[in-house]
Amino acid sequence: MSENPITFDTVLNLCEDEHRRIILAVLAEEQRSLTVRDLRGTILTYNHHTPVIDASEEMLTEIQSSLSHTHIPKLESAGVIEYDSARQLVEPTEQFDQLQPHLSAIIGTDPGLDEPIEL
Repeated sequence: MSENPITFDTVLNLCEDEHRRIILAVLAEEQRSLTVRDLRGTILTYNHHTPVIDASEEMLTEIQSSLSHTHIPKLESAGVIEYDSARQLVEPTEQFDQLQPHLSAIIGTDPGLDEPIEL
């Protein structure tokens, strides 16, 4: 984990993708560790407006893949989360707290997301 402050450019880069904005917003709201399954369900609700029980297997696989191969590694690389692959658990780090003021502003101006983003 990096001890350096998170730069504004890093915050913008992390928030560039809507799925990552949803992940960051729900972590900020919940203030606790979440499973990949929790994150997948939240993305379905807020991005695809679909409950998990109504989602196609293809959609679930696509979201799971994007979480595992793109979004979680990018957030982990920035030092804002720790990921336990064995338990499929995402945990916000101390670095995550540095995102809060910027994240609130970005989420608040995203016309596609209504705050608060909850499980």
